[in-house]
This record gives sequence, C-alpha cells and structure tokens, in this order.
Amino acid sequence: MAAIKLGYAPTRRSIFSAPDAIKYRGLTADRLRELGIDFVDIDDINEEGLLYDDNDVKKIVAKFRKEGVDGIIFPHCNFGTEYVCARLAKEMNLPVMLWGPLDERPEPSGVRLRDTQCGLFATGKVFRRFRIPFTYVTNCRLNDPVFERGMRDFMAVCNVVKTFRHIRILQISTRPFDFWSTMCNEGELLEKFNIQLSPIPMTELTEEVKAAKAEGTKVKELLTYIHENMEVKIKENEVENVAALAVAMESLIDKYGCNAGAIQCWNALQTELGIMPCAANAILNEKGIPVVCETDIHGAVTALMVEAAGMGEKRSFFADWTIRHPDIENGELLQHCGPWPISVAKERPQLTYPLAFDHPGSLTAEAKHGDVTLCRFDGDNGEYSLLLGNAKGVDGPKGMGTYLWVEVDNIKRLEAKIVEGPYIHHCVGIHQNVVPVLYEACKYIGIKPDLYDPIEEDVKAYLRGE
Repeated sequence: MAAIKLGYAPTRRSIFSAPDAIKYRGLTADRLRELGIDFVDIDDINEEGLLYDDNDVKKIVAKFRKEGVDGIIFPHCNFGTEYVCARLAKEMNLPVMLWGPLDERPEPSGVRLRDTQCGLFATGKVFRRFRIPFTYVTNCRLNDPVFERGMRDFMAVCNVVKTFRHIRILQISTRPFDFWSTMCNEGELLEKFNIQLSPIPMTELTEEVKAAKAEGTKVKELLTYIHENMEVKIKENEVENVAALAVAMESLIDKYGCNAGAIQCWNALQTELGIMPCAANAILNEKGIPVVCETDIHGAVTALMVEAAGMGEKRSFFADWTIRHPDIENGELLQHCGPWPISVAKERPQLTYPLAFDHPGSLTAEAKHGDVTLCRFDGDNGEYSLLLGNAKGVDGPKGMGTYLWVEVDNIKRLEAKIVEGPYIHHCVGIHQNVVPVLYEACKYIGIKPDLYDPIEEDVKAYLRGE
C-alpha cells in the first residue's frame, strides 16, 4: 500500500460561529484518524488550528513542506476564507480537495451557525481565478459513505500525481529498429513532465548479469523462487540466465535511481545471453517495479500511473492489442510474449518459449478474468493524452505467452481510437477499476483524459458522489 500524507488545513470565516468551526475541525480530524489517513495538522499554527489569517500561510507552507505532504484537504468548517485557501494551494502546487460538512437545520430563530456550502461555492470560484485544479467531494456528513470513498479516491489521485512527477526510467539500449511506433521524445518528456530517462547500452546490462552470477547469492534466491512458482520447461543454465538478468536489471534500476525500466528485448540480448527477457521482466513486475518490452518508454509511464492509481494493491500487466475474438463480437486478445507478473495469472505459469522467437525465457499463462482497467499514456506532435476505459475477461481459445481475452463495449470504436492515435498497440491493464482516479489525476499533470467509451458523464457522476 502506498504511503500518502495529506496536509490538513480546515478553514473558517469570521462572520460565522468560530466555536462551531473549531468543533468541526476536531470532528473531521477524528474521522480521518478513524479511516487511518496520515495527515499533518495545523493545530499549532494559531489558537484555533484554523486557516483564516493571511499571516499564517507562510507558516503553514513551511510546515507542510517540512513534513512532505502529498496533497491538501480544505474542510470548510463554517464558511471558509477562500483567498487564503487559494494562496496556500497556489504556493504548494499539490492536489487539493475541497469539502465541507453538511449544514444543519437553521435555529428556530433563523440563525445559522455555519454556511458551509456557500463557502465551497466561493472557494471553487477563487481557485479557478488562481488557475488551481482541485478535487471536490460533495457536501456531506462525516459518516456518509461518500466521504470515505472521496477521501480514498483523493489519496489515490495524490499518489498518481506524486508518482508522475518523479518518474525516472532505465532505458536499456535503443528501441528495436523495426518498432518505429515506440519512439519517444526524450527532451519533450523532460521539459513538459520532468520524466527522466537513464539510457544505458546493452553491454552494461550484460556485464551486470556476469556480476550477478559471480556474486551468486541473489541469483540462487531467485532460482528457488522460480522453481517454486513456475513450471520450468527450459534448461537449468537458461533458468540461471533468467534469474541473473532479473537481478541485474533490478540492480541497475536501483543504481540509476529509477522506478521503472524499458528494455530492447530483441535481438541483441539473445546474442549475448541466449534468452528472452520476458520472465525476468515478470519477476520485477511482481515486485512492483514495472519493466516493459520493446523499449516502450510511454508504456513504462503508463504502468507507473496505473499502479499508483491502484495504491500498489495489485500488479499491472503490459499487453499488446492483438486480434479480435473469433466468437465474441466485441472481444479482443490482450497478449505479450510472457512478461506478466505471476499474481495476474489464473494458473501456474510455464517458463518456456515465446510465440514468435526461437529463444527461451518467457512465461505462458492465461490471466485471471474479471473486470479490468485498460490504459495508455501516449503522445505525438507535442500533445499527450491518456486513453482509458474498462473491459472484462472472457473465455477464448488457448494462447501462448501471457494472455487474456477481454470484451469491451464497442471494439470498433476502440480500434479506431488506437489506429487514429496518438496511441499504439501497447496498453497496460490492472484488475481494478481505476478509471475515475486516473481521469481526476489528469487535471493535475497536464494531460488529456481520453475515454474510449462514452462514459465521461458516468465518471463525473461517480466523482460527484452519486
């Protein structure tokens, strides 16, 4: 589970009841603790522990930065001081959440202690003036299910943004010559998104493989893991090469401070090691270190985003869109040579040969069925977007490599999206519905969400708490 820390900045306005605002700042903090949410309080900033004085903004910024918060929640405890919230949010440049407790029935005299909803309207407008993207969780009671759901989703959004802003990918060799579709603009990725690449030549990887074999300990541990979790159908010296390759890639990812990798999986590697890297990729993918095929940098970015949206609870899988289902009208085969993590498989994976190559080192296993999110970060001509939507696993003919037959709402519509671009034949799947979280996260990272089904109003309704 990813560790996300929120800045807690409850706010009030002077013309409404300060004691009532103080009461709700305490009740909200208690509820966050009940939910197990890690947050940094501003209770030591002033006597009330509330944000309403412009002079407190610098102190709060200093505290939040020192504590390393990943997002900020602004509970509007009676109305709220909108310009102070906006100044704090602008300075921090983090995901922000607006929410306020549902207002009570007015007193018999007509007096109201709070005017929370009205304050949320005001802050939303001022945030727009400041060009601050924000997440709104509907005006509700603390114990309403929509509050907990909104908090969980916001934390996942924060995790996507945090991950996206700190991407560094180990690029192992160039892209395969024949795969012009996986080219990327390294300079543009850095300039636009701070996505950094750490390119190394294939010889550096093969030297690291030799070092891993010489050291021996980690390779031996992985050999035990492989034999315990896979049905081995290749020679033992080839299995050793798979283990050593996984150890080497993880070592280099750590050495260069990366959180994912992309490898030229053919043909230089086969000349050097005599294996495909698929199973080694699968081993690292199982550890939560995405390693993608065919030097697909955008694919590695996608994998990091998808796993962050799922809060690291499940592993993702890197797939090709390949062929239509022979029997199901809107069915499609997701497949790759064998790099999917074993926790995705519904059966014990075989360590064997891939579909289209003569060298061993790939896995064969059908993935679990069920609902999945499918996603692809991509771009060209200076514009980037995130293709995303839902599918479900279905039965289909036996395949080779790691594979899953899926059914979507309209395969022709999806097919046209991929062909017309800016996407390619690669996607990332996960057995979770993270579409709303990814959709919401896009507003903070400067890319366009692109839903392949016409479900945008449904996604917005979900995010509104409907």
